[in-house]
Amino acid sequence: RLDESTQSDLSPLSSGVDSGKQSPVSPDNKKNHLGIKKLWGKIRRTQSGTLQREDLEPGEFKRGGLRATASPRLARTGETLTSAWDLKTPFSKWTPEQVCCWLEESGLDQYVILARHWANSGQTLLSASPQDLEKEMGIKNPLHRKKLQLALKSFSTKMTEKSSELDHIWVTRWLDDIGLPQYKGQFHEGRVDGRMIQYLTVNDLLFLKVTSQLHHLSVKCAIHVLHVNKFNPNCLKRRPGDENKTSPSEVVQWSNHRVMEWLRSVDLAEYAPNLRGSGVHGGLIILEPRFNSDTLAMLLNIPPQKTLLRRHLATNFNMLVGSQAQQEKREFMESSGYAPLSTTAKVRPKKLGFSNFGHLRKKRCDESTDYICPLEAAQVQAVLNGAHRPYSGFRGLSPILDRDPDRGEQVGPNS
Repeated sequence: RLDESTQSDLSPLSSGVDSGKQSPVSPDNKKNHLGIKKLWGKIRRTQSGTLQREDLEPGEFKRGGLRATASPRLARTGETLTSAWDLKTPFSKWTPEQVCCWLEESGLDQYVILARHWANSGQTLLSASPQDLEKEMGIKNPLHRKKLQLALKSFSTKMTEKSSELDHIWVTRWLDDIGLPQYKGQFHEGRVDGRMIQYLTVNDLLFLKVTSQLHHLSVKCAIHVLHVNKFNPNCLKRRPGDENKTSPSEVVQWSNHRVMEWLRSVDLAEYAPNLRGSGVHGGLIILEPRFNSDTLAMLLNIPPQKTLLRRHLATNFNMLVGSQAQQEKREFMESSGYAPLSTTAKVRPKKLGFSNFGHLRKKRCDESTDYICPLEAAQVQAVLNGAHRPYSGFRGLSPILDRDPDRGEQVGPNS
């Protein structure tokens, strides 16, 4: 019936009155039918642009037409950000609204309501102590206080660091790259950004529920690689390349996924998925002297009785790290007091005795000795790189080789 009515409507002889039995559509029904079609033709998709349907020829495509996708309306444009908080105006003279807008952009929007009532200007935050931030703004999370204090310090010293360009969303992707995606929730909740990464302490990682000693070393070496590459957000290599032309300076920038691709290239594809969540990346393989082929075999769950498979892994591992790193790993293994790297060891928080109680206030004020990756080591390594010795001579610069005996107790395995 629909086909017949369509044909009768299109026929030049059909008038709707003389159609007779050929067209079951009455004049009233035809008017309603045409009225619905007319109304349907007026319907347009919201925010689809000003392009009309009849302007398009068959097969022609123009951007901004009826099927154009909407832009992300919830995102703030650069103009709004510049007008919200003018970068030329000193932070001490910012209005409460500008301070609140800045807090929202920094990911600390849950403290905006209390900050609007308490902060008369940016100077209020600059002169606030950690106790004031906790009492007046309700910032009980120590990582949120640290994030705010580091940002305020950069405003007061007027020193911009390259790491400040990396937000907390980038850090969650960075955790994927270094093979620790299981901590993305804790890092995101703590709003850990690039600036905080270079000032992370052992206690900060313990607060983020990173208790594994191997994972602490993984974060240390990854921060070390960021320091040397001046916090380039794309310094880690994710794509597979030519496996026969790899050098230690390239391997040190391998991500966790890139290491898994290397395992597939050396016929160990069935064990590669075991590296997910292990924290193994190129920086840990090259920079950590205790990380050898036996450690990698344990993380890959290769049984000890499969001696031929382990020998195959050791041969390819030594070719990967190069002769210099291989020699330094061997010398470190043969040194006195060597303890193999355990995959199950936990990090203990440092216990302060009664004799150290008087220095507690001093320790809280200066945490530079407790950083995961000390800045001095990275600066010396950068000098070595400037002398065309990329990632060479890292003995004494490796994050595990700390000269402070107290830190040895802190990062040591549980007894």
